Amino acid sequence: MKILLLSRYGSMGASSRYRSYQYVPLLRKQGWDITVAPLLDDTYVRSRYFGGRISLLHVVRAYTQRVWKLLRAKQYDLIWLEYEALPWIPNIFESLLFGFKVPYVVDYDDAVFHRYDQHPCGIIRRLLGKKINRVMSGSSMVIAGNEYIAERAYRVGALRVEILPTVVDLNRYPLAPLSDNGMYTIGWIGSPMTSHYLKIIQPALEEISRTVMAKVVAVGAGALELMHVPLEVRPWSETTEVQEIQKLQVGIMPLPDSPWERGKCGLKLIQYMACGKPVVASPVGVNTQLVEHGVNGFLASSQDDWLTALTTLGNNGTLRRQMGMAGRKKVETHYCLQVTAPKLLQLLCAAKERGRKSTPC
Repeated sequence: MKILLLSRYGSMGASSRYRSYQYVPLLRKQGWDITVAPLLDDTYVRSRYFGGRISLLHVVRAYTQRVWKLLRAKQYDLIWLEYEALPWIPNIFESLLFGFKVPYVVDYDDAVFHRYDQHPCGIIRRLLGKKINRVMSGSSMVIAGNEYIAERAYRVGALRVEILPTVVDLNRYPLAPLSDNGMYTIGWIGSPMTSHYLKIIQPALEEISRTVMAKVVAVGAGALELMHVPLEVRPWSETTEVQEIQKLQVGIMPLPDSPWERGKCGLKLIQYMACGKPVVASPVGVNTQLVEHGVNGFLASSQDDWLTALTTLGNNGTLRRQMGMAGRKKVETHYCLQVTAPKLLQLLCAAKERGRKSTPC
């Protein structure tokens, strides 16, 4: 089968890396012919993460290349699309380019529809508010990273909706000896665009640093500042992210309870658990499925909840180890590439067959 993978980002983009790129070598081993065509390259992602400037010409060139790929898409059996073909462009243009010639499966690990339907600008809401609905309903299949996204796809009339969680490759996430250098290390991993979530629990982090010898390590947080919190910001890279997580003693994921955050897939929690770390997270969206309260970590709503959970873990190394191993077992059972790759292969095959029956060649 010939597949055109229209990913959103180059390899620096976590969504593209975890939702599609890590599957490509396995699919190619099955004899599949996959052409990878990201819209926005690593230069663009780097500029978004680290505050660099990207020229308008660079973006125009990226969109032009994407249009060229779409115009030549009829040579493929299936299009594997991340989010949408042309972001911030009305769906009519995508419809004209896709036509009805090639079936496509569309994948979501974020509630990207809220970028449009909850945009503060009324013109954007009117022009683009229903765009993702149309992309979903026109697909042979929607692959959703969680139930929140799947529910949207069902509601707008997608032909078939399947939930496939974001996962990690266990071969990249080996268990390592637990670090214990006398300092209680509370860790977070992400990007400069999401590091502001740590400010939600700043009071709890201030208090824990006073009551326990603790520090916060934020990997990939950019120019983050947390007043009165011992903070170490470390750079992110794909080659070192696992080693950085292995150095932590607990991983955290604070979130506000709002529509965008309900659509998240909890990747950082899965990464922590894969490394055998206990977790503390806000009870928002898929976090309530990933975190079994009191088993592999704690769910925390208030500042008191966060302080209690972090203090409990800080004072009990045995509990940290027990919860960490429970999290690792959950990843091995449900949230690893080794489990989901065969399912994805079946889904892509099914999407191709459904498209062949429902659309003219």
